[in-house]
Amino acid sequence: MKERFSEKNEIRYKIKNLRNMLLDTERRTAAEEVFARLEQTAAFMLADRIMMYHSLPDELSTREFLRKWSGKKRFFLPRVNGVDLEVLPFEESRLELGSFHIEEPTGTDVIDPDEIEMVVVPAVAYDRKGKRLGRGKGFYDRFLKHTKATKVGVGYEFQLLDDLPSEPHDVPMDIVVTQHTTIIVRNH
Repeated sequence: MKERFSEKNEIRYKIKNLRNMLLDTERRTAAEEVFARLEQTAAFMLADRIMMYHSLPDELSTREFLRKWSGKKRFFLPRVNGVDLEVLPFEESRLELGSFHIEEPTGTDVIDPDEIEMVVVPAVAYDRKGKRLGRGKGFYDRFLKHTKATKVGVGYEFQLLDDLPSEPHDVPMDIVVTQHTTIIVRNH
């Protein structure tokens, strides 16, 4: 167990260093390429109710994608509530800085996770079998085990590894998308 934890932390450290070396233009281009690939998936085309993440500076930016599709798809964002995530509608005017310095939706109109058709999930790394390595707090794993939505991991190409260590509570992705790769892990 301890060995797996240190292996995960080593991967987190390596990926963090790679992300820190990216130029702003590389970040923007990567986000455009990844989300263009996501738009081409059948899962995205068919989904209307999509939970996105509101990106941190070191993650693929979701801002342009949210703006582009806001009138056509119904987007939702997570908000930290204790040790869990709750889901609220995305409205740019209803965002405020929340937990971990992430902009989160305000309000009381929390929706049931069963209403979500697709969840776009950030991570430190993914592997080709859909395993995901997060930041280590378990928020997304706790949320994802309660939804039947298609789970899509998005990241930079260097975040896609051959194999990741995993725990029984880790929830795998159905699709992983990078600038150059789209992997359909399994279909629902």
